[in-house]
Amino acid sequence: MDWFYIILFFVALLYASVGHGGASGYLALMALYAIAPQEMKPTALVLNLFVSLTSFIQYYRGDFFKKKLFFTVALASIPLAFIGGTISLDDNLYKKILGCLLLFPIFRFFFYRSPGQDELKPYHLIGALVIGGVVGLLSGMIGIGGGIILSPLLLLLKWTDQKQTAAISAAFIFVNSIAGLGGMLTQGITFSPNMWAYIAVAFSGGIVGAYMGSKKLNQDAIKYVLATVLLLAAYKLLFTTA
Repeated sequence: MDWFYIILFFVALLYASVGHGGASGYLALMALYAIAPQEMKPTALVLNLFVSLTSFIQYYRGDFFKKKLFFTVALASIPLAFIGGTISLDDNLYKKILGCLLLFPIFRFFFYRSPGQDELKPYHLIGALVIGGVVGLLSGMIGIGGGIILSPLLLLLKWTDQKQTAAISAAFIFVNSIAGLGGMLTQGITFSPNMWAYIAVAFSGGIVGAYMGSKKLNQDAIKYVLATVLLLAAYKLLFTTA
């Protein structure tokens, strides 16, 4: 399991550097190690809380947080993330949906760029509410914070630049992870017996990644490596039965 913890550290580092909690990466890693889905979901959300909060603090200090846009998407996402957390999926269906969702960070890490300040557009209220609601429901169902879906959409719509996206995503992930865990509590939760070790490793990686990301260090090589790992995990989830 030594490699598990090493990879976990770097997953948390990279995700925190772009304002994510890392749940999709943790889920992919746990899937590769054949951990049961009923343990994967709550475990990933707890790790999300620690890493996303660390990331948010760094980006908030850098004055990248757009409060109005965050509160708009969070208004719709929080109640639906709670509802999503109460929904139990068949293990095979769960893995297929997770595999599809992993394509979002894969495409983001490989292809998305930050729009320039002259390209940014005002956000659309109804559109932001719809996006927040859909992402919130999916995040609760699968055990992610939703940042892997929200951030590519924000960049694609040119509502935020890279740093603003990271700040909003980090806060979005934190509140949705709490809501999703709340929903899961109503159905019963099974955590990994190694939870505290996971938290310590992921939190350490999150601190390093959040600092690096907020200081504008270049991490393209690491992004490509993680995107490749996620691609392998997505293939395993979508096309194998193991």
